[in-house]
Amino acid sequence: MSRIIVVSNRTPGKGPAAGGLAVALRKTLAEREGFWFGWSGKLVETPSIEARFEDIDGLTVAQIDLNREDHHAYYAGFSNSILWPSFHLRLDLATIEAHWYEGYRRVNSQFARALLPQLKPDDIIWVHDYHLIPLATELRNLDVRNRIGFYLHIPFPTTDALYAIPHHGELMRDLSRYDLVGMQANRDVAAFTEFAEHQTPSTLSGSPLESVDFGRTEVAAFPIGSDPDAFAKLAVSSAANKMLKRMERAMGEQELILGVDRLDYSKGLPQRVEAYEKLLANNARFRRLVHLLQIAPPSRDSIKEYQETSDTLDAMCGRVMGRFAEPDWSPLTYVKRAYGQPSLAGLYRLARVGLVTPLRDGMNLVAHEYVGSQDPEDPGVLVLSRFAGAAEIFDDAILVNPFDTDETAEALRMALDMPLDERKQRWTTLMAAARKHSVDNWSKNYLDRLAPATPRDSSGTRDILYLASVA
Repeated sequence: MSRIIVVSNRTPGKGPAAGGLAVALRKTLAEREGFWFGWSGKLVETPSIEARFEDIDGLTVAQIDLNREDHHAYYAGFSNSILWPSFHLRLDLATIEAHWYEGYRRVNSQFARALLPQLKPDDIIWVHDYHLIPLATELRNLDVRNRIGFYLHIPFPTTDALYAIPHHGELMRDLSRYDLVGMQANRDVAAFTEFAEHQTPSTLSGSPLESVDFGRTEVAAFPIGSDPDAFAKLAVSSAANKMLKRMERAMGEQELILGVDRLDYSKGLPQRVEAYEKLLANNARFRRLVHLLQIAPPSRDSIKEYQETSDTLDAMCGRVMGRFAEPDWSPLTYVKRAYGQPSLAGLYRLARVGLVTPLRDGMNLVAHEYVGSQDPEDPGVLVLSRFAGAAEIFDDAILVNPFDTDETAEALRMALDMPLDERKQRWTTLMAAARKHSVDNWSKNYLDRLAPATPRDSSGTRDILYLASVA
C-alpha cells in the first residue's frame, strides 16, 4: 500500500493532539505508513536544505526551519494579510505588499526541494491549506509525478474577491497542478466552478495571460468533522465533570449561552455580543436567568486587524456589563485563553445554547464538538451562522444571518424557550449528521478518491469534475 505524505504549514508537537484533524491524520499515518512534513516553528539565519526526521509520540515527522524574512512574508504577509481576509471576503482588511508574494513562493519552493529526496514513486502527497497552494507546481517543476491532493480548510472566495488577490491567476494555475482539490462545502465548489468555467484572461501591462486549464483536476466537497462519539465520552469524563460542577456552583439556576472561538475578525464576535445585548434589552425576563460565556484566545495578535478586533470586543463586553450588570449578577464572562478538550466538553454539555455565528467560516468544528457533547436526555440547542460550512450539513440547527443581530437575538430567545421534545428531535438529527461527517470518514473519503489513478481517455486528459459533497 502506498505511503501517505501529509504536508502542512506546521507539524504536530509533542503531547496529546489538540484537534480532530491532528488525531485523524495521526491515525491515517499509523494505518498507511508515511510521515508528516512541515515547518518546525524555528527561525534561523541560514536554514538547512535537508529535512530533519524525528519520532513524535509514535508519529514520523519531517521538519525544516525558515529564515525570519521569508517566514514573515510567507505567513504573516501573503498568507494571513492577503489570502486569509480575501478568502473570507474581507477585502477591506487585506494589506498588499508586493514582496510578500516572492517570499510566499520561496517558502513553497523550499518545502518542495526539502521534500523531494524523501519521496518514493508511489507515495501519495496530501497538502493542507492556503499557505501551500503553490506546492504542487513547485513539485511538478522538480519532475514529481506522484498523485498530489490539496485540501482547503477555509472558504473559497467568490470570483470578484479572487480577482482582487495579487497573482490570482498564478494561484489558480497552481491549483490546477493537483490531481484532487478538496473543499469544505458545496458553496466553495460552486465558487471554484464559476471561476473555472467563466474565467476571462487577465491582462497585465496589456499582455493577456492564458486561461487556466483545469482539465486534469478533480474538485469536490469533503466536509470535515470532529469525532462526535469521542466528545460524547469526554463530556462525561471526570475532567469534564469537574468543570461542569464548578460552573453549576457559580451559575446556580442560570442557563448558559456558550461561544468558543479564536479571537479572529471572521468569527463575528462583536456582532454576537450585540445580539446578546439585544436579547437582554428586548426580553427583560431573561435577566438574571442567562449568562453568556465567550471563550476567545488571541490569535495572530501581531497583525493590526486582530488587535482592533480585540479592542472592539473589549469595549462591547464592557458596554453590556455596564448596561445590565447588578451587584449580584453578571450578564457575561469573556475569557481570553484556551481550555483543553475535557474542560470544553464539560462546558459544551452544560450550555443550553451553543452560539456559533462566524461571519464566514470553512466548516467550524466547534459546532460539531458542541453537538457531540450533549446529554441525549436534555440536549442544548445549536444556533449556527448560515455562512459556516457546517450549515450545509446541520439542517436542524437554528440558522441565522450573523450580520443581522436582531435575527440572532430572536434565535437566542427561541433556543432558550424551546421545549424538550423539540430539542431532542433536533439534536438526534444533528448527531446523525456529525457521525456521518466524522473526521475519520472525511479522511477515508478523501484518500479513497485521491489514491487510485484515474483512467485517462485516448487524448491523455480527462474532464474536470465538480462533485457534490462526499458522504
